[in-house]
Amino acid sequence: MANKRDYYEVLGVSKTSSKDEIKSAYRKLAKKYHPDVNKEADASEKFQEVQEAYDVLYDDNKRAQYDQFGHAAFSQGASAGGPGGAGFSSQGFGDVDLGDIFNSFFGGGMGRQSQRQSGPMKGQDSLYRIKISFMDALEGKKITVPLNYDEPCEHCHGSGADSPSDIDTCTYCGGRGYVNTTQRTIFGAMQSQQTCSHCGGTGKMVKKPCKDCGGSGYHRVHRDLQVNIPAGIASGQQVRVQGKGGRGVRGGPNGDLYVEVMVQEHRFFKRNGNDVLLDVPLSFVDCALGTKIEIPTVYGNVLVTIPEGTQPGQTLKLKDRGIKDLRNGRPGDMYITIKVKTPQKLNKSQKELLTEFQRQVKSEDSVFGNWKKDFKK
Repeated sequence: MANKRDYYEVLGVSKTSSKDEIKSAYRKLAKKYHPDVNKEADASEKFQEVQEAYDVLYDDNKRAQYDQFGHAAFSQGASAGGPGGAGFSSQGFGDVDLGDIFNSFFGGGMGRQSQRQSGPMKGQDSLYRIKISFMDALEGKKITVPLNYDEPCEHCHGSGADSPSDIDTCTYCGGRGYVNTTQRTIFGAMQSQQTCSHCGGTGKMVKKPCKDCGGSGYHRVHRDLQVNIPAGIASGQQVRVQGKGGRGVRGGPNGDLYVEVMVQEHRFFKRNGNDVLLDVPLSFVDCALGTKIEIPTVYGNVLVTIPEGTQPGQTLKLKDRGIKDLRNGRPGDMYITIKVKTPQKLNKSQKELLTEFQRQVKSEDSVFGNWKKDFKK
């Protein structure tokens, strides 16, 4: 189309129309001009024009560019509808599903509905949540998961037939697993596909059911599964157990079981990624004079030197004392934060010593005195 029409004109809306009004206008025109419904020579071109206008006007950023620069805003390459303005990807329809349009309009499938999958399908995955302690997550642990699930029959391997020779191709669908149906509408005949009711979509018919499972293809079993929780796992992470989920469809394999781990908080240790955080209480004397203390870590106690003049809230780093990475085994670090505790009860001798200390410090050189000097600057 050499001379493009105004996008607002294409959809029949005004420049002040809301997104709901734009969507409504688009849905009506998409039904009208879709090539599967409208057989006029220019229907495909009009449908493309409507789609292109919608793609721009429904997107707030594109609409703002179009309002300011017109079609020139999109002239440096592909048009709004896609490369070269041709083709209709699922992304190009915004949040409008053409399948929804035609399902509501014709009560079923579109003329170009894709072929239904008729072969074996993997079952749905299952989720099982457990709660473990902080240290169990750090060190790893084996847990027992009590599980009831459908296990494929060992005799027929999920086919439901007593032997491979007892399986025939379904004569009703020809082995496709679906049948074509035709529905008359005001726009003519519309063809859709339905799962074959005789074979249930498998495309196969069983002459002699399996003697072990009665033709179901599976057995309901209870298993106490041993699951290995790896060292370093974090809360919310999952462990996959293959083949222990929901049973497959039409002889397909079972889905997988995902064990999701919730880690309880520790009284003192806090986790930040692979780093461990710990608050350590000290007296102001230990901070002022410096000291050596034995610090508990997640891997045992270590001797740590507290420097002279350490301030409240100061953080010290202990390298490689954090949690080992789940994938590469490299440990994080540990950070200890000093929390100064002021004694609430002093004996007579202690009070005398502190009083003498206070007497020797001139008021203008005290902590408060220095702060007040800075405040006046």
